[in-house]
Amino acid sequence: MNGSANLNIMIKAARKAGRSLVKDFREVENLQVSAKAAGDFVSKADLSAEAIIKEELRGARPTYGWIAEEGGAEDGEDPTRRWLVDPLDGTTNFLHGMPHWAVSIALEHKGQIVAAVVFDPAKDEMFVAEKGSGAWLNESRIRVSSRNRMIESVFATGLPFGARSGDLPETLQDLARILPATAGVRRWGSAALDLAYVAAGRYEGYWERSLQDWDMAAGILLVREAGGLVEAVNPEQKLLESGDVLCANEPIFNQFAKVIRNT
Repeated sequence: MNGSANLNIMIKAARKAGRSLVKDFREVENLQVSAKAAGDFVSKADLSAEAIIKEELRGARPTYGWIAEEGGAEDGEDPTRRWLVDPLDGTTNFLHGMPHWAVSIALEHKGQIVAAVVFDPAKDEMFVAEKGSGAWLNESRIRVSSRNRMIESVFATGLPFGARSGDLPETLQDLARILPATAGVRRWGSAALDLAYVAAGRYEGYWERSLQDWDMAAGILLVREAGGLVEAVNPEQKLLESGDVLCANEPIFNQFAKVIRNT
């Protein structure tokens, strides 16, 4: 796609960070890792990738605000725009040598996500979207799945671990309701890629609780621009503020939402 200047800046930053991450991924056993919390780790690779992205984005657009997983939030001179960045979504996969992780970058303007990049360096898959311009994977336009029966559909989710074990009861209840009604549920460990896979029609839907805004901001726009529907699990809450997400293609969405919301 012929993207805007901002999107091209985002793509460049994601690719540069991706090259750094791939280099470290090849030497994953030698990475120095420090524990943040039970089951949740941060590596030198993660911090290095964030520094690369920040240098690229803030260098090109110094007035924009910034919020990222490792570095926190910074206000910009332009209060209407900010970058939302997860430099390594799927850190645990990365540290265990599993090639399923991504760089996620979103641009917010006046409270709306207007541009998105989710880059999977291990597979060289670049998912991009701009508001009103559709969603793309590398050079091809993508659309959500057209399946309309739950029993033929595959869904993705995240499962509680370590510090997030407080979500376990709700998640087990979700699974008890949805597993008998579907063709399967996958847990691959990267919210950004789960959302991108819904946009690309690989999954019919996805839900997860207790996410951060940088986990899902880019993926939300990808799904919407690919023709999917996205809401908070509690529809009365604002999506990014809630930390909970539920999305699917349009034919499946209401059935799926009814199961997850237990309504």
